[in-house]
Amino acid sequence: MPRATCAAFAPGESIDVNGAHSLVRTLLASGVDTCFANPGTSEMHFVAALDQIPGMRCVLGLQENVVTGMADGYWRLAGKPACTLLHCGPGLANGLGNLHNARRARSGIVNIVGDHATYHRAFDAPLTADTEGWARPVSAWVRTSARAADVGRDAAVAVQAARTAPGGIATLILPSDSSWDEGGEEAAPLPVPGPVAPDPGAVRQAARVLREGKRVLILLGGAALRERGQALAWRIAQATGASLLAEGSNARMTRGRGLPQLDRVPYVVNVAVERLSGFDHIVLVNAKAPVGFFAYPGKPSALYPPEAGVHVLSRFEGDAEAALAALADELGAPEAAIPDPGPRPEPARGAPTPEGLARTVAALMPEGAIVSDESVSYGRGFFPETYAAPRHDWLQLTGGAIGDGMPVATGAAIGSGGNRRVISLQADGSAMYSLQSLWTQAREKLPVTTVILSNRKYQILIGEYAGVGANPGPTAMNMLDLGNPDLDWVRLAGGMGVEAARAETLEALGDLLSQSMARPGPFLIELSV
Repeated sequence: MPRATCAAFAPGESIDVNGAHSLVRTLLASGVDTCFANPGTSEMHFVAALDQIPGMRCVLGLQENVVTGMADGYWRLAGKPACTLLHCGPGLANGLGNLHNARRARSGIVNIVGDHATYHRAFDAPLTADTEGWARPVSAWVRTSARAADVGRDAAVAVQAARTAPGGIATLILPSDSSWDEGGEEAAPLPVPGPVAPDPGAVRQAARVLREGKRVLILLGGAALRERGQALAWRIAQATGASLLAEGSNARMTRGRGLPQLDRVPYVVNVAVERLSGFDHIVLVNAKAPVGFFAYPGKPSALYPPEAGVHVLSRFEGDAEAALAALADELGAPEAAIPDPGPRPEPARGAPTPEGLARTVAALMPEGAIVSDESVSYGRGFFPETYAAPRHDWLQLTGGAIGDGMPVATGAAIGSGGNRRVISLQADGSAMYSLQSLWTQAREKLPVTTVILSNRKYQILIGEYAGVGANPGPTAMNMLDLGNPDLDWVRLAGGMGVEAARAETLEALGDLLSQSMARPGPFLIELSV
């Protein structure tokens, strides 16, 4: 796999260390060795330092929302932060949608945002912006390095903030004179606190609720959705009669054979309210009590019964696996076998349906695949059809800002080391927000199979329109329909350097999936649905 590093300084060569050099060296010393970039003039000294100091893999994205989405996907698989390189306030603004999603995924990212030289800001040049103000809503930590001597130290703090459980976005703003001035100093890595240990009182409270024998839901999120967390939750559920669900949208969920057949909280309000109506108590494990994605006239915002007790076993920053292990011990829950989901599905046949697509993907995905799911409304029923698939990881859109599926798939392919097949299930409307991801996939020769669900409309919005009690007329449909002209994804992908083909049936889809997974690079399938 290509690794973009350039000529290093010769051994023993004497150089002047500027702020940019100290930044690169500090990032590398702190374990940040991947940079997703879309640089501009203000960042050229940082680009030069990346050229001169070996060790950083630099991946170009053709739009900043692709850059930030790739960094999100990278964290979800690598478990460590990458840095982004963004051009001034407007470049950061272009990446805010997927930084919002990354914040909801609790992904660790170090944003490096160039800015005007400190003395130039007073002249109010065209790119002058309130960069700190734009960064704060999506960042756990924001700082501007005003001097070259501060850059290394600030970078070390930024990495510490990004790596602090459960993961956060740190934004370091780098005026260009801080980058080019001499006097930079590499900073040593800072200690990173681990996840918060379980609260014994919370463990005892959860055990008391589960022992009462009332109807209890254990709602899993975050790290609780990895293999060990699910196995522990299954033990507890089997010992107490509790039910298990995952949050509606999850950053990473390990799924497939050998794991519980775990469904998630439904998206549609009426369906979710009905699904949760029978519970007297909800125990949260790195999760949030379920609420509706949107408000609707006459429908509740909270999806669970108002009289239900809500109990926090572990918060987002908590050690979910340790909390579940402590709860299992408190209950004396024995080991419990996880039922076999039955035979692996056969590829489906006939006209495309959501269920048929899910079965076909489950039938053909390789062991250890990664699914990046931005199927939106089409994919709400995918989970029950994929329980018997080989072991895989499922990544979802966590913040609702569409356009993250293909960037997350791209970053996940890099974060997993490039040796796991990524299957990107992608609605066509949201794909148009970040189709430049395909170019990066081609350049980096990444093993990504993209399935575009081509219905040529914003189907979810047609459903939402009905949800507020109306039927779309000609004016509304003109804003919800993607035809006239139709998007041609085969030609769009080809223009980005990715080979593509169109499928009208599930048989054709299966053939193309199999072919794509036998090849090393990216491939796109436009599935007419």
